[in-house]
Amino acid sequence: MRYGQTGRAAIVLVVLAQILMSPSGDVMTHAQEGREAMLARAAEAELDTEYAPPPGDPLWHHTAGFAKTLCSAVFVTGLDPAFAAENVGFFSSPYEHRHHVTNVDVDRDLRQVHLTLPDGVVRTAKFNGDHGCVTLPMGEDDVFFEPVDITTTLPDPATQPWPMGDLMPSTPLPAAIDADKVAAAVAAAFDPAGMTGGLVITHKGRIIGERYGDGITMHTPLESWSMGKSLTATLMGVLIEQGVYDLYQPAPVPEWQTPGDPRQAIRIADILHMSSGLRFRGVADPDLDPALGYPDHLYVYTGTVNSFEWAATRPQQWPPNTIGRYRNSDPVLINYLVRLGVEGRGDEYLSFPQRELFDKIGARGFVLETDPYGNYLLQGYELAPARDWARLGNLYLQNGVWNGERLLPEGYTEFVSTLAPAWEADGRPIYGGFFWINGTGSFPVPREAYYMSGAGGQTTLIVPSHDLVVVRQGHYGGARAGGRALREALALLMEAVPPSD
Repeated sequence: MRYGQTGRAAIVLVVLAQILMSPSGDVMTHAQEGREAMLARAAEAELDTEYAPPPGDPLWHHTAGFAKTLCSAVFVTGLDPAFAAENVGFFSSPYEHRHHVTNVDVDRDLRQVHLTLPDGVVRTAKFNGDHGCVTLPMGEDDVFFEPVDITTTLPDPATQPWPMGDLMPSTPLPAAIDADKVAAAVAAAFDPAGMTGGLVITHKGRIIGERYGDGITMHTPLESWSMGKSLTATLMGVLIEQGVYDLYQPAPVPEWQTPGDPRQAIRIADILHMSSGLRFRGVADPDLDPALGYPDHLYVYTGTVNSFEWAATRPQQWPPNTIGRYRNSDPVLINYLVRLGVEGRGDEYLSFPQRELFDKIGARGFVLETDPYGNYLLQGYELAPARDWARLGNLYLQNGVWNGERLLPEGYTEFVSTLAPAWEADGRPIYGGFFWINGTGSFPVPREAYYMSGAGGQTTLIVPSHDLVVVRQGHYGGARAGGRALREALALLMEAVPPSD
């Protein structure tokens, strides 16, 4: 069985669009304006360190990403393999490279996916219980850690009212909300070309609009990609509130503790601001040169290495808090610190997100995936139902407090939604603390709105001025049309819901 085709043009540009551009895929012209000045500023600040590219054949890495994506789509989301191969997860497994695969073996008994390349190389991803899917290193048949059962302490959601469960109130919407326009907004988000999988709209925490694509329910974990970076910021926020870390302390990464190591100046806040300054090639770098080989940004997904170790051993390219770049080094490092902080106090790491965050907010459907060493790859390898992303968005709308309990530090919501200094210095008002900012009006909502964003049009938008949270998830193949449909839906929603008092 063979999947793929050669004719989908400019897929790399589509991939870059999901990171550098608005979630709709339309080019953010402001990101291009001033490019030369931005590069000149970076060149002036650059340190004299060497870059070592990731090892291995890029096609092997692309195919590793394809195997994991296909495994998750089939065994976590429940999609048909042929549909998934054509429409899901082009980020770590670009569509243009999938046609190289000569054989696709989806083993439903062992819950594994094996992809064969013309040189005989086989890349395998296996379903790993509550940890979703993981790509195995070549020559290995299992991971290098013991999986754990991620159990929830929450009761049956069918017996609990929203947001701690699934039961919806029967009372009508407030008179100030135009229910017909809300319905029109929901309909607009489901342009068939956009392949929207799930949409949830909440106002003051209450669901006022909701719909799912064919075969998808309120409990279906959908691909979420870089929305996981905002989840990563949340897990760090939980540990800061619990007293494990301080936001502005130097990041205690073990690999940086040799006397004189300049990386000791990097603070946790700098990493959250995507401003660590590590020499780590990202696919959104404005001076990206494909000739330099496979980018680190993808390697921490597909290299089947210890991703924490890879990120932590990269040298410094710029002083911290100087140059802002969207690079996976930074969320990988925060996830590393999360593991160090949890295990350093004697707690179990893999169950920490469910125990200390998801159970608190009623989220039962998150599936967090790892590298072969048991490190969470929450820079983008996570799946969750739209309702669970809405719960997380409402935690921020409520200033980090849930059911009277403070889960995030006072002021943390403001921190993540405030423009990062290094990004401001480049005139790019689009990034905060692992959250994007609507500073250029990418969405037809107030500029103060901020959002979680993932490749393929995954979005959790927080609009404090209107007490709204909007979650849109969809299949990657419909990203452009889905983005246009979401913007149309948001424009209607702004007419339907008045600003809060």
